[in-house]
Amino acid sequence: MEGIGITVTEHLLLHQKESPMATGRFTRLLNELIFSAKIIAREVKKAGLVDILGLTGEINVQGEQVRKLDDFANRVLIHRMQHAGVLCAMSSEENADIIEVPDNLPKGNYLLIFDPLDGSSNIDVNVNIGTIFSIHKKVSQRPYVTLDDFLRKGSEQVAAGYFLYGPSTMLVYTTGNGVNGFTLDPSVGEFLLSHPDIKIPERGKVYSINESYTCYWDEKTRRVVDYFKSPDNERGKPYGARYIGSLVADFHRNLFYGGIFMYPADSRDPAKPRGKLRLLCEASPLAFVVEQAGGAASDGQQPILDIRASGLHERVPLFIGSKLDVEQAVKILNG
Repeated sequence: MEGIGITVTEHLLLHQKESPMATGRFTRLLNELIFSAKIIAREVKKAGLVDILGLTGEINVQGEQVRKLDDFANRVLIHRMQHAGVLCAMSSEENADIIEVPDNLPKGNYLLIFDPLDGSSNIDVNVNIGTIFSIHKKVSQRPYVTLDDFLRKGSEQVAAGYFLYGPSTMLVYTTGNGVNGFTLDPSVGEFLLSHPDIKIPERGKVYSINESYTCYWDEKTRRVVDYFKSPDNERGKPYGARYIGSLVADFHRNLFYGGIFMYPADSRDPAKPRGKLRLLCEASPLAFVVEQAGGAASDGQQPILDIRASGLHERVPLFIGSKLDVEQAVKILNG
């Protein structure tokens, strides 16, 4: 019927021949993620009206102060997904260790890795934030889950994506066969297909990086940024600077308009020589999305999806976005 949108589940079923993920158990997993996102989106929308702004007083595994809405999103996802009956374990940016499904609950063979509320430092000022997720299948034959089950290459993901909480709430995800975007229609309570077959422009017009950290970068990283600011680059004129400070928001804009997001390693913290962003819950899922959309993602030396994680909270530098822009950045870094 004209004017009736396609839901996420309907889209999966319509394309089940091309998608090995169009199974009942995967659909259940995705639907539980969607329901969790609806709950989080509801609280985000009324964040200024209830007592969920500000800090909890706790420190997470990353050494960062936990915000109330961040903690709320984490608890919602853990509770809903533990009861979904399709997971055997999870990992969250906010938790130091693997989160197992209790023995008294039904289990499946999927692993979920997530950042419950990316960009949470912007919560108090009403800037776009989001939930990033990565889905793997357990490949070991052990009857229990170990850390090794999570330490996988990004190329082994079976699905990945993010929910963006902004003027509208969106789901953008891939099962390895293109990228599609769905927008939440609050009048019917469903995510409806709004952006089919998303393709990132081969070369963009903007670069996204926090230039206040220039003094902490090495010479090659500074040369990368100078390239995008120069009128002598391959584009023939300077790229515009656009930086929100929320990874998922910066990534989402560049996915549609083209460009490059960069968070390089810096010298501020010798204990974190590989940068700030987390490989498993931030870099890998977004790399999976951008490559399926025709873009690229690198740590400056190799594709993000080729990196096998060595720890649950491993950090990596990230150069992600339009294919030609990322290739140029990597060329300069290795020149």
